[in-house]
Amino acid sequence: MKTNAELQVDVQNAIKWEPLLHVAEIGVTAKDGVVSLTGVVDSYTKKMEAEDAAKKVIGVKALVENIEVRFPGNWAKTDAEVTAEVLDALKVNHYVPNDKVTAKVEDGWVTLAGELPWNYQREAAKIAIHGLSGVKGVSNNIKIKSESNGTIELSAVESALRRSSIDDSDIDVSVSGTTVTLSGKVNSWYQKEEAGRVVWKARGICDVKNELSVEYDYLLVL
Repeated sequence: MKTNAELQVDVQNAIKWEPLLHVAEIGVTAKDGVVSLTGVVDSYTKKMEAEDAAKKVIGVKALVENIEVRFPGNWAKTDAEVTAEVLDALKVNHYVPNDKVTAKVEDGWVTLAGELPWNYQREAAKIAIHGLSGVKGVSNNIKIKSESNGTIELSAVESALRRSSIDDSDIDVSVSGTTVTLSGKVNSWYQKEEAGRVVWKARGICDVKNELSVEYDYLLVL
């Protein structure tokens, strides 16, 4: 098992490896698999890239992210300007249905709301505004309301997990109405998130409760 110091160095090196990031911008601490990120960056894209880099490191079980987005003076925009750019970005994104998503901006923080039939559309809405200057953070409160009246088949969800690259041997799946719950364990944060992405493709789904725990088998990575 990695020591706290080893995990800290691995996360620092993962952040350093990302082209957009400078390791001096991000502070990293690690304790018992919980990694905390602090610092100041000049774009929301950098903030998300640091988070994604940390999640991919073997040994990270949980992430506490306290990175602040702070723009240089000449990059500053009013909330009204940011709102206009967000709405334009959503309008031109062909994955996001027109007039289905609303946006509110307070001090650069964007809150998305509305209802969409598919999770990939909700994710597309968030991704569409990541790189906009003036955006300091995003709360994706879009709800999924499936247009399908069919029931979610447990066997279909389990089959989808089996044919993916995920080791599903310790994953339990349960279905209640339009909600799928994943429990059990996986051996990386990537597999946890990938399991969620696979399940979200089920027709008729409105919610996924991803309760998988990350437990690394260090014999496999030594």
